[in-house]
Amino acid sequence: MQFILILIVVMGGMGLSVEAGLLGPLGGEVGELWATFSVFGVGAALTFMLMLFFSPRNSPSFFKQPSWTLLGGALGPVYVVILTFTAPVIGIAMTMISILTGQIAKSLLIDHYGLFGSQHRQIDRKRLMALFFIVIALILMAQG
Repeated sequence: MQFILILIVVMGGMGLSVEAGLLGPLGGEVGELWATFSVFGVGAALTFMLMLFFSPRNSPSFFKQPSWTLLGGALGPVYVVILTFTAPVIGIAMTMISILTGQIAKSLLIDHYGLFGSQHRQIDRKRLMALFFIVIALILMAQG
């Protein structure tokens, strides 16, 4: 089961690379903020349609959740604006490896301290080596 979930996440990562490739030209034509708005507008409409058909009707109220849990909604547009600005300039691969480096570094800290209700996972030598190799990949791509 874990392998299938990992495969799904890898495919999702591939989708983010496609999104970065689409956002650059769109941002060049309509502006970076309009391109970002279009991503979230289309995404919100599709999510709403999925909610209508697949969301449980008796789920807890969205408005009764702790306000800090909504920060992801503020971070999403920042991420997409960064994609829209950087991908056309430094390339999609460089943009993605840079994002991956930041994601892994921060994720290690979140796991280590069990932040945001996540399960505590100690930073060990293997995890640090994985981050090291990702940083090396970033450096090699930046030099190429």
